[in-house]
Amino acid sequence: MLDISPLTWAVTVGLTVVLLLIDLVLAAWRPHKVGFREAAAWSVFYIAIAVAFGLWFGSQYGSAAGTEYFAGYIIEKSLSVDNLFVFVIIMATFAVPEEHQHKVLTFGIVIALVMRVIFIVLGATLISLFSFMFLLFGLLLIYTAVQLFRHRDEDPDIESNPMVRGAKRVLPVGSDYVGGKLFAHEDGRRVVTPLFIVLIAIGSVDLLFALDSIPAVFGVTDETYIVFTANAFALLGLRALFFLVKGLLDRLVYLSAGLALILAFIGLKLIMHWAHVDLNESIPEIPTPLSLGVVIGILVIVTVASLVRTRSHPEEKAHAGSLTATKSDRKDRPQ
Repeated sequence: MLDISPLTWAVTVGLTVVLLLIDLVLAAWRPHKVGFREAAAWSVFYIAIAVAFGLWFGSQYGSAAGTEYFAGYIIEKSLSVDNLFVFVIIMATFAVPEEHQHKVLTFGIVIALVMRVIFIVLGATLISLFSFMFLLFGLLLIYTAVQLFRHRDEDPDIESNPMVRGAKRVLPVGSDYVGGKLFAHEDGRRVVTPLFIVLIAIGSVDLLFALDSIPAVFGVTDETYIVFTANAFALLGLRALFFLVKGLLDRLVYLSAGLALILAFIGLKLIMHWAHVDLNESIPEIPTPLSLGVVIGILVIVTVASLVRTRSHPEEKAHAGSLTATKSDRKDRPQ
């Protein structure tokens, strides 16, 4: 186990909070449509911070720890791209004006980070108490991978989300975004704006993604600090990445299949680690450098294959993938 001092933890959490506050202040101070150049600049900024941190971390705590961080960061970054697909679907479903999408994304990232912190603490506690949690996490990831692959050509049904339906049933929902406010007055009564429902939708989706991403990063490291930093730095750049690759997302037709392969591979790695520790030490483990190479290789292959496919078949569009059959898909199936 790494000896991470309380000061290092405090500085890391403080840096994360400061970067989040910068995003929140910018979103509230100057709502606007984010262009390609601005998105590219912010993306480079956040990636540079993540890489600089990884280099510092590796120099301070050893190359093995640095490799685990970069492996975790790349896994979380790749899984976060699927987040972007769902964010696009939510934005389209609720017709979020472009000048408010920056704010929605920033709040969505804050919610995602809070969710992940909760699951990181819970996951680390369970792993420290019960070694068989590696087996359960591995089986969870393989199940998720199978479901994602089966429904790779579908999109999640946001309107049928239980939390969204419940909120619409209980809360009075206004008809206008009212300058990006969460609450407003309409016809003499206090209502929530559609933006409030959008945040509920994003929060519920973030909860599902946290259930997958945290076990995935525990597949390459059991260091709580590395799990937190890999998630934090991957999520911090998500807002800028959304505006940078929004036009490219439709072309990544094989991404869901690639993410399913990554989840299955990490699930297998977790099961082999459990078997090595609890059953027989002669059972081999998958080393982290190999995991890093496999993840990068899968991402490169599916990206190139997707771009080649859509170049010859421009009518094809990518999908976020779903863990269950969508409502329309269920209707089409024979009874």
